[in-house]
Amino acid sequence: MRRKVVFTDRDGVINRNSPDHIKRPEEFEFLPGSRAALRRLTESGFDIIVITNQSAVGRGFMTLECLEEIHRRMIAAVEADGGRILDICICPHQPGDGCACRKPEPGLLLEAQRKHGVDFSTAVMIGDSVTDIECALHAGIRTVLLVRTGNGATAAGELAARGCLPDFIADDLNQAADWIITNST
Repeated sequence: MRRKVVFTDRDGVINRNSPDHIKRPEEFEFLPGSRAALRRLTESGFDIIVITNQSAVGRGFMTLECLEEIHRRMIAAVEADGGRILDICICPHQPGDGCACRKPEPGLLLEAQRKHGVDFSTAVMIGDSVTDIECALHAGIRTVLLVRTGNGATAAGELAARGCLPDFIADDLNQAADWIITNST
């Protein structure tokens, strides 16, 4: 049986986005229904890998250790609700650093592919921004979903203007999970 993988962005998809970055564990707030959505995906046999740009580290707004604590707490809360996050791949660089891992570059997805043996032709990516969708398309992810939470409302218009449409636009992670579960083969 092939491994079923859902890649998801973090800020704006799983938790509330902040223009000031999520810099401390106390600032991390799950979006309504996101933990239940991750549980349903897990129960349906999907491995979940979070792919996230975290330039607050590169900008000196937070330490890598603080980011790891935020992620430990996030994973613990998801597991307490019956979900499971297989891995979290981060880009700590600033936008102008020119790295290969900052979305829209596909470096984080390629890292996860190497590490976990992911077949992109069967994988799904969920994001709330133009860079999330472009990253997935650059990597060759088969199915790409945009959520309207976070930056999704403005991203939908920009993606349409570019002719770079996702396979489905969901109101939130909950609706995206329902669509994935219903449409998985």
